[in-house]
Amino acid sequence: MAEDSNWLEISIDTKQERLDILSAQLTGNGVTGLVIEDEDDFRRFLEENRACWDYVDDALFERMKGVCRVKFYVTDDADGQGQLTQWMAGIDLPYTACRLTENDWAHSWQKYYKPLPVGERLYIVPEWERAAEIPAGRVPLYLNPGLTFGTGGHASTQLCLAGVEQYTPVGCHVLDLGCGSGILSIAALALGAASAVAVDIDPKAVGVAYENAALNGIGKDRYTVRAGNVLTDAALLEELCGRQYELVLANIVADVIIPLSREVPHLLTMQGMFLCSGIIDTRAAEVAAALHQNGLTVADQWEQNGWVAFSARRSE
Repeated sequence: MAEDSNWLEISIDTKQERLDILSAQLTGNGVTGLVIEDEDDFRRFLEENRACWDYVDDALFERMKGVCRVKFYVTDDADGQGQLTQWMAGIDLPYTACRLTENDWAHSWQKYYKPLPVGERLYIVPEWERAAEIPAGRVPLYLNPGLTFGTGGHASTQLCLAGVEQYTPVGCHVLDLGCGSGILSIAALALGAASAVAVDIDPKAVGVAYENAALNGIGKDRYTVRAGNVLTDAALLEELCGRQYELVLANIVADVIIPLSREVPHLLTMQGMFLCSGIIDTRAAEVAAALHQNGLTVADQWEQNGWVAFSARRSE
């Protein structure tokens, strides 16, 4: 896309039974790139990727209900209008055209992220909203949602952040498993933790978490981020077990938390706390049973919008 170009996003709503025909017509007319938004495809993806299922935001389900839409893009000029006429030839469905600038492509999503109070003390602030006034008694947590895997808006993250507020002693050491954007461990550091180690299976999370930490004035002297899977990498697990932590965090999914709970007692100090979230309510009893079976006693349970979080201590 050329710099400073203006573009039109063309959207055509259709019925499920006409989707393949419409796509074939557009391709036959010369459209080289189509974006398909379809509820059935979305649900089929979830069924085929159940390991990811717990990550799906409920709001996304609502946005996808009844959706059957095709999108493509043309330049917002005479050439683009001619191309649009050619591409729509023989298609009797109405379309909508939305003007996009180069800036829209890169930054239009920013309007959806505003400062967000979480729990009693935290205040999540997008990087570009730094000038926002921080309410009295709130601790700002600056993030770049354009880079992150977690922005604080999802119920499971908010539950875990509330637990971080409650269970972060000043000067403590924190372990964040499945850190994503680093939001939980960075929040703990902002609330007074002395140091944190964060781990994620996605190597991209390392740079993301470090960048978000830097936005909050937190350097690598206090914050270490590693890529790896503690359930399959024995060397990484042994390294993490080289010390014990007052706070261990895991905002992941039930299918990961259950086997992870076997290792957690080895990572906690005697009075330490394990906070786990990302658990859909239908799996809560299963997770609680696994915690108990693996030597952890549930201290608290929180629920929000069908999601559950637990805090647990070592039983002995």
